Amino acid sequence: MKYRIIGAVACICILLVSVLNYPVLLTGRMESRRYHQHREATPKAVCAVHAEKEFCTHLPLIVIDTGGAEIPGRGLVDEEDRHMGFTTTAEGADRITAQMQVMDSAEENNHPTDAPAVESNVVIHVRGNSSRYFEKAGYRLELVDENGDNNPQSLMGMDAHHEWALHGPYLDKSLMRNYMWYNIAGECMEYAPNVRFCELMLNGEYQGIYVLTELIGSGRDGARLNMEVDARDNTYTGYLLRLDRQDGSEYDRLNSLTTYSYRNDMELKLEVKFPGEKKLTPEIKEAIKTDFSAFEKGLYSYDYDSRKYGYRAQVDVDSFVDYLILNEFTTNYDAGSYSTYIYRDVSGRLKMCVWDFNNACDNYQEQTTMQVQHFDVHRKLWFNMMVKDEYFTERVIRRYRELRESWLNEKYLLRYIDEVEEYLGPAIERNFERWEDSLRDDTLLAPAERNVHSHQEAVRQLKDFIRQRGRWMDENIESLRQYSAESRVKKYRVKLATAKIIPAISANVGLKSAVP
Repeated sequence: MKYRIIGAVACICILLVSVLNYPVLLTGRMESRRYHQHREATPKAVCAVHAEKEFCTHLPLIVIDTGGAEIPGRGLVDEEDRHMGFTTTAEGADRITAQMQVMDSAEENNHPTDAPAVESNVVIHVRGNSSRYFEKAGYRLELVDENGDNNPQSLMGMDAHHEWALHGPYLDKSLMRNYMWYNIAGECMEYAPNVRFCELMLNGEYQGIYVLTELIGSGRDGARLNMEVDARDNTYTGYLLRLDRQDGSEYDRLNSLTTYSYRNDMELKLEVKFPGEKKLTPEIKEAIKTDFSAFEKGLYSYDYDSRKYGYRAQVDVDSFVDYLILNEFTTNYDAGSYSTYIYRDVSGRLKMCVWDFNNACDNYQEQTTMQVQHFDVHRKLWFNMMVKDEYFTERVIRRYRELRESWLNEKYLLRYIDEVEEYLGPAIERNFERWEDSLRDDTLLAPAERNVHSHQEAVRQLKDFIRQRGRWMDENIESLRQYSAESRVKKYRVKLATAKIIPAISANVGLKSAVP
């Protein structure tokens, strides 16, 4: 009898451990590498009925006061609904200074009248591309002190930074795409931006659910990415680049090999994001150009698949593999074109970093190639050569199979969505009371029938996509081998003695091998 009781107790303990450590069982890891707010936050009592002037929330609360001034940066359109720039202040400024308070009690609900956990001046403007034209704006925050100098602060338990993004889910009626996929990416990859749900009050008016997001490369000397720079002697231990749409800025534009060889889409530019303008000396910029062009030279040469002379000598292959898989799984096809981040840290290896999943999982405004039954990232800059390497495609296939047993497991992802929805609780209803019109707008996604009209419908759509996409990729992931097949890449595997080197490229980056 004694042994039966012991056995029963043991079974119960095992069951409890299984339930409490569901992700562990899937991943084979002892613990998560990532702080998931919806799991870690202390449960709180349901807010009492809101008094007329006493807003109450279990989420962290951000209160911003601009003194009544309009925040610049919203999109402008003409009579034919064509984009024509962004709003500014009467003086022509593209940002203003405001005051910010963060209420973030670990045990109690948060109210606008509470003593703030953090208080700071902020330089603020509307951020984004297409999202600038949505009613619910997203904001970029730069925390500054009384003198206007950077004022890095830890917000909601995240590492101290002076630059933050307040993402306001509007197109994404599930409210969770960025939060969810940044966190999933943070489990798979070495780095992904930290995120926290919160609610926003702006000049005393409720603005709904937001996702406070760490900006890539922000903080003291890019600490989270293990980068440092010393402008005094023009030395650095890493850099961060962004591939994105062209703009008027010249100081940070990097004319690397792919620019000179016209392999980069001329609509796009590669820019240096770290070091920033204050520390990006001409000498450092030239050194970064030379270094990054050396990577591109190896990638786009006939030695591309050589361990010693090709791209593998320069990159963390795992980082590129995971980046491709995550963006393919979510059909996040702005990746590799817009807001695409690549960095070199103290390891000396180039790595990729995910950014912006707002349009992922069949939430792109136009229904073009963003289909469940489709691969796309392999066509993008850098990846279009990597997939010619059999070593790389095999790594992608093997890693995808591993992730489907862990962080991309269907049951795990569906449960994750349910957990997030439960955590947000009554904040969901408050958000859509504020932005009720978004549920009736059939112009956000095209064609019109793709638009959902409730949060519940948006959640079902997200779950259906995950099921369908995962099962299609399970059946088709091995088709990526076609891009490294001998018949397809033969010309790259035969060195041509008579191959000509483009003089302009050679003069700029010192090429020693042929560029196909």
